[in-house]
Amino acid sequence: MAELLLPHAEKRADEPALTDERGTTSWGELNTRVNRLAGALRGLGLGIGEAIAIHSGNRREYFELMSAATHTGLRYVLVNWHWTADELRYVLDDSGATVLFSEDRFAEVAVEAADGADLKAVVALGGEIPGFTPYEEFLGAGDAAEPVDQSLGVPMIYTSGTTGRPKGVSRTILTPGSPVVTMQLVGDAFTQILGIPEGGRSLLVGPVYHSAQWLWSYGFLNVGRSVVMRQAWDPAETLALIDEYTITNVHLVPTQFVRLLRLPAETRAGFDGSSLVAVWHGAAPCSPQIKRQMIDWLGPIVHEYYGSTEASVNTVVSAEEWLSKPGTVGRPLPTTEVRVLLADGTQAGPGERGQIWFRYTSGDDVKYWGDEEKTRSIHRPDGLFTTGDIGYFDEDGYLFLADRAIDMIISGGVNIYPAEIEGVLIMHPAVRDVAVFGIPDEEFGEQVKAAVELSDGFEPTGELAAELLAHLRTSLAGYKVPRTIDFVDAMPRTPTGKLYKRLLRDPYWADRQASI
Repeated sequence: MAELLLPHAEKRADEPALTDERGTTSWGELNTRVNRLAGALRGLGLGIGEAIAIHSGNRREYFELMSAATHTGLRYVLVNWHWTADELRYVLDDSGATVLFSEDRFAEVAVEAADGADLKAVVALGGEIPGFTPYEEFLGAGDAAEPVDQSLGVPMIYTSGTTGRPKGVSRTILTPGSPVVTMQLVGDAFTQILGIPEGGRSLLVGPVYHSAQWLWSYGFLNVGRSVVMRQAWDPAETLALIDEYTITNVHLVPTQFVRLLRLPAETRAGFDGSSLVAVWHGAAPCSPQIKRQMIDWLGPIVHEYYGSTEASVNTVVSAEEWLSKPGTVGRPLPTTEVRVLLADGTQAGPGERGQIWFRYTSGDDVKYWGDEEKTRSIHRPDGLFTTGDIGYFDEDGYLFLADRAIDMIISGGVNIYPAEIEGVLIMHPAVRDVAVFGIPDEEFGEQVKAAVELSDGFEPTGELAAELLAHLRTSLAGYKVPRTIDFVDAMPRTPTGKLYKRLLRDPYWADRQASI
């Protein structure tokens, strides 16, 4: 049996492990299917450290694939299903993935991306995709016997860079070929830190390709917490699912808080929610007013963490602590060293803003796949690394966020990097210069804004703005496309060409205490 599933398949064989819109997979069934998948993957000749890519929405098969890869030493690339064929093809090439699993909903993108790619197999989840092997046929080719020589496989999550294409993030503590028990140790640690109860049940209502949603679902599945999932987010359905399946824990982003609070009074009044033990949020700044309303409604179970794809979970704050320190993202975990440094590298004092840096007591570290220069760029010589956030500690050691040193935009909990958008927009003949940045949005936290300086012979019209947005949509996922475009006479650049993007961005944040 698959090592991480063994205790649950033996003790709770008939209990649900995974539930989606189409049905339920028991722990016993999950173990058998993972065994077969492991055999099928090894049958392709995949060795330790080789990669598969999963291009799908939330569904039970996704978790089966992650578990099979986890037990066979493979890297599994979690693909953002919003991506275009060009974006998917880049990640297939960059990661070295040799097998692509795609859901039939995204068939057109999958077929185009796979065309000419160096792939050993292409497999369709759900319905048919031309030229792809049906998933059940692929799984059926594997042996149900226990896989021999099990070793750790690890996730690879792509996060965009400030310059150019996305980069795959990996952690040194999770190395392909290590003992599988490493993943159990990670899961056990986080269930304890995050207060996830024994026998608990997670609700997944965000994309599992996101690092936080991966941890709050698959990370907990590995240590016996079953998962109920949905492909799409619906606020009323979320309340119904929590009650129907006695959900104990869920990860949400502030945008989802807003939509839950906007539900009709009678819908909220009909929600019991007594099974909930922990509602965690992070991934984006949350309005203090919205958070207070959620705590008033659900009780002191609405907790917050601060982390990222690169930096995992670094600080946590309970509802009670937050109410005494509104706006804080908590205090560092015992396993994480968090330092706020001034520009000269010295330690910032209480209330003094500086760049936030991290280091782990375990010796764990972050690396970008195939990009040593980018990896070095986020590290100091002493081993501390940064994700570019600006913040400060108060006199009691609570961390507060204030700004970002890099250009990243977080909209609805999704990281968006302006450089990628700017690189596409500048290719339009009407665009002489461009800057993309985030501006406030009450529902999503931030929305994407573009400022464009036009080439000679072009006029700033609504028709041209629509044409530029359409140009972006041919190359980029919809969530990256700016909501609006500002036309400017000239970009605020220095004689050396440096862009003062803050001169464009700051007016939109003028009445805010923080710039994120």
